This record gives sequence, C-alpha cells and structure tokens, in this order.
Amino acid sequence: MRIRLSAAATIAACALSLTACSSGSTVTDTPKAAPVSKSSEKKPAAKKSKAPDVAKIGDIIALKGTEDGSKLDVTVVKMVDPAKGADEFTTPSSGKRFVGIQFRLVNTGTATYSDSPSNGAQISDADGQQFQTTYGEISAGPAMSSSVKLKPGAKALGWIVFEVPKASKAATVQFAMDSGFADQSGEWKLS
Repeated sequence: MRIRLSAAATIAACALSLTACSSGSTVTDTPKAAPVSKSSEKKPAAKKSKAPDVAKIGDIIALKGTEDGSKLDVTVVKMVDPAKGADEFTTPSSGKRFVGIQFRLVNTGTATYSDSPSNGAQISDADGQQFQTTYGEISAGPAMSSSVKLKPGAKALGWIVFEVPKASKAATVQFAMDSGFADQSGEWKLS
C-alpha cells in the first residue's frame, strides 16, 4: 500500500513539474507592423539585413489574453520621469520618485476586455530591477481606470504610475492582459 501511495505521489509531482515547465509565456518586444503601401511593395528587398525593431515609446504591440477572442493593441504613448503628484498629498516615499507611463488600449478582439490594467504593468531599470505600479494620480493627466471594460473596437487612455528609487534609470516597461496573468506580455524600451 505504501509503495502505491509513494508511486502515485511521485507521478503527481512529476506531472506538476512538467506542467510548470510548459507554461508558454512569452515577452514580445516587436512593434506591430505598419500597413504596407503600394509604392513600397514595388521596391526590391535588397536591404533586409537591418536588425529587427524593438518597441519604443509610440509603438503598438498586439497582445492576446487568456480567453478566446481577447486581444488588445497596446501603445506606450508617453513617459514622464520624474512625474509630479497631482496634489500636495501625492508624493513618493523618501528616496524614490514617480515615473508615469501613458498607455492606450484598443480592443481588437471579439470579446469584451474587462480588467484592471495597472495590475499587469511593471517597469524595469537598467540593472534589471523590476517595480510594480503604485496608486496615485500625477499632474500629467488622468490615471488609467482601475476597472476598464472595452467592447470590441473601444479604446482606453490613461496614466499608470510607478514608484522607483531616485538612482534607478527606467529602461523598459512591460504590460500583460488579464491583470498580468496572460501568457503574452509586451515590452517597450524607454530610453
């Protein structure tokens, strides 16, 4: 009886470890391709050795969520570093500063997008340290709603605020759908 129980526990542990290894999570940093114009179609493709583009401020990344038909075109519109609090009470902790990133979300899928977008965002510095969002409004403009609901084709625009050490240099920002639980996340270079 003990051998069967031990064997069953071993098989279950192996199955769980294999499942964890095949999560399929990806980070995409390639911007969405711009539509090809007719004049550029006729040009020869002689100079295709250029390195692939890495998404930066102003670029769109197409992302997929966990549900069928759940898709967004996400744009990092602007960055303010350091960002100033919207009022005298909104200030960063001692030794830290606010960094504001304005995101535009466009529902390109067939399902309604319902999420708290700031839960799926994080910023990284040049050393690889990652920082989560913080609650706060900045003077640059309205915050991204904490409860976004977008029907197909609808848009949302707003600022997501991060609190980072004063000495850190903001290098990249990542965004993933479904409060960060989607398998795919987008990454934009900030400098």
